[in-house]
Amino acid sequence: MLSGIHHVAIICSDYQRSKRFYCDMLALPIIAEHYRSARRSWKLDLQLPDGAQLELFSFPDAPTRPSGPEAQGLRHLAFGVDSLTETIAWLAAKGISCEPIRTDEYTGKQFTFFADPDNLPLELYEK
Repeated sequence: MLSGIHHVAIICSDYQRSKRFYCDMLALPIIAEHYRSARRSWKLDLQLPDGAQLELFSFPDAPTRPSGPEAQGLRHLAFGVDSLTETIAWLAAKGISCEPIRTDEYTGKQFTFFADPDNLPLELYEK
């Protein structure tokens, strides 16, 4: 039986740049960081406030993938927030811009999107 999301994994194009973004800009604490020499790959485990984890991987010559919330595949990664406007202001102070705020037509909740260094779509969804 499923009990929740344990982790989401992202393959990044520039490991150090993505590490700075998720650790410094989004303030996610590091659980563990490993270099896997056989794969020439970094693996970084980050803690999300709800107990779930975000895994960052680097692989040499990983192919790019079309992005955007409407591309096939994983649509986006959504972070729940208590205050959308406060979180948008917090990101803006770090130089991260968000799309205009939208309202979910079914729940009435507000949300917006921003992008990570590889232009992967990240969503803020007000709880």
